[in-house]
Amino acid sequence: MTNSSSLYLNGTIERACFLVKKKNKLPKWTKSQIKKTQTIKKIVCGSRLHFLVWKKPNKLEFYQEDNKKKKYQLPKNETIKDIASSRYTYQILTESGKVWSLADSNRYKEVPLFDANQSTFEKIRPVTFFEEKKLFVNSLVMGSASAYYLCNGDQLYASGSNAQGRLGIGKYGGQVPMPVYVQDKVIKIFAGNSAFGFFFTTNNPDLLYACGNNMCGQLGIGYIFDQSTPTAVKNIKGSEILTIGLGRSHSILINNEGQTFGCGHQKYNGIGVEKHIFTLIPQLKEKKAVQLAIEFKGNLVLTDQNELYGWGFTKGLYPTYESKNENNKFPSKIKLPSYFTNYLESKDQIQIACGARVCFLYLDFKNTLSEDLRVLYKSKKFCDCEIGTLGNQIPVHKDLIECRTKLTIDQIQNKLFGEKSINKEQTMSFLKWIYFDEISDLEKLEQTFNLLELTFPPSVDNTLEKDIAQLYQDDDSKDFKILVKIDDEDLEEEEDNEEDEDEKANYEEIPVHKFILLARSGLFRGMFDYVNEKDNTNKVQDYTNKSIKSLEILIKYFYTDSIELTTEQDPELIVDELSDAVEYYQLNDQCNFESELLKIKKQFELN
Repeated sequence: MTNSSSLYLNGTIERACFLVKKKNKLPKWTKSQIKKTQTIKKIVCGSRLHFLVWKKPNKLEFYQEDNKKKKYQLPKNETIKDIASSRYTYQILTESGKVWSLADSNRYKEVPLFDANQSTFEKIRPVTFFEEKKLFVNSLVMGSASAYYLCNGDQLYASGSNAQGRLGIGKYGGQVPMPVYVQDKVIKIFAGNSAFGFFFTTNNPDLLYACGNNMCGQLGIGYIFDQSTPTAVKNIKGSEILTIGLGRSHSILINNEGQTFGCGHQKYNGIGVEKHIFTLIPQLKEKKAVQLAIEFKGNLVLTDQNELYGWGFTKGLYPTYESKNENNKFPSKIKLPSYFTNYLESKDQIQIACGARVCFLYLDFKNTLSEDLRVLYKSKKFCDCEIGTLGNQIPVHKDLIECRTKLTIDQIQNKLFGEKSINKEQTMSFLKWIYFDEISDLEKLEQTFNLLELTFPPSVDNTLEKDIAQLYQDDDSKDFKILVKIDDEDLEEEEDNEEDEDEKANYEEIPVHKFILLARSGLFRGMFDYVNEKDNTNKVQDYTNKSIKSLEILIKYFYTDSIELTTEQDPELIVDELSDAVEYYQLNDQCNFESELLKIKKQFELN
């Protein structure tokens, strides 16, 4: 899968035009102007013209009308775990168990604020309540002017407006979080930013609880009275739930088997008749749902086959359905942008989100390897061979080509440019798959694969990430070495050595593929820029004073986008030495390196 993702949106013009620089309606998916969206982790939307985008481990971007953008950064020692939105407030949960708030003070009385100094989206501020009460927040969700927190592993707290009993704490409430009394230990909580209630599961596998507004039976308890304290939901077991989404007057539930259920208002529950208990939605009966996104009235469901279904949207937000004259009460298949149809196996990567009259589609990538190789492909730097017909040769990186195809360059040249030669367009399509897994023309690429006698479509074991990770194990093909100076005190003294042998003994070598260094590190690219491309040198000295252990871990990360350590590898030393690696080695600033270091810190309980 390519990492050059784009954010696509669908919505009414007053809600979305500031993202696309157009003045027409948006009846179909439209590519936004947001840059570098390949690493979007999550998008949450308010009910006004704004939404929050989580990209990096501790950085956020906030978009408003007129394409205004604000950037926020949490303290360096904080890493974002999740983000959530209410109508006019955003909250951020960090791995340290702390909660942070970004709020609109113009709506002060309607939002769950905890700090009187909060201002209109000026800065992210800590919510001090939980620290003062010594509560570690494990997860949070938000409803309309309300928020719900799972603390210390199993304690449930709620805050904000308690209209319709949406906090589950009886008839009283306030801005300060209050405990929701539950007999069992709470496991997971569910809500929706337009909802007047919430659901939660407990360690009792047979029960699912609900609280709040129930005017249309959207809580699934069998009748239509509001519930100000936790009430058991009928015919659904808590242990069976994958996710639940709440709109203003309906709820949608997906169980662990991928079945989709609805209850509440007949126009939005997907069934067409008002239901007071969760009922299987007939149009999705044969589909396995894996994701759910709900706005005020509308619903999006993504299946395990990357099929997108929608229903309940208000006029002006109708997505482009695959067939005409669909009844908006019932799920209808939505036509995806052509950009997404190029992906053969994106089950875990297509992401959906809904806000007030706007929907989002984007790709959630686990690493930036293919983006780095895309840049290398365009630069054509230090290519070591060519493929193509005479006069139309294209420079390429030999080890990468052979790694992806399991064929030699000579074999590829003979099969593609022998008796049956492919044209330049087909060659470029093939190279896009080689370098960044892009499937830009299925028919042409399939013809190329057939000539090479390769399986098409590529198997799940033939992705760019897996091929490069496997290449790390192939020491014989590594064409470059990094020299790491070793302190004399770490070497055993040997007498009567020749001078050149002694000099050699002061260095250790780390083998690596040159194209990997060029793709992943700006520092190494800079080093090579000073070397004539015709120079056959295959070594470079590292002057960073890092230990060889740390550099070996860094080089492995270049191939695998992950860091795994054992106690024997001295995790504390490696984390300390590589803490500045993103900046020093000039890695892609969207990479997950810092997240991987944080994982190691937690694993070995390092400060």
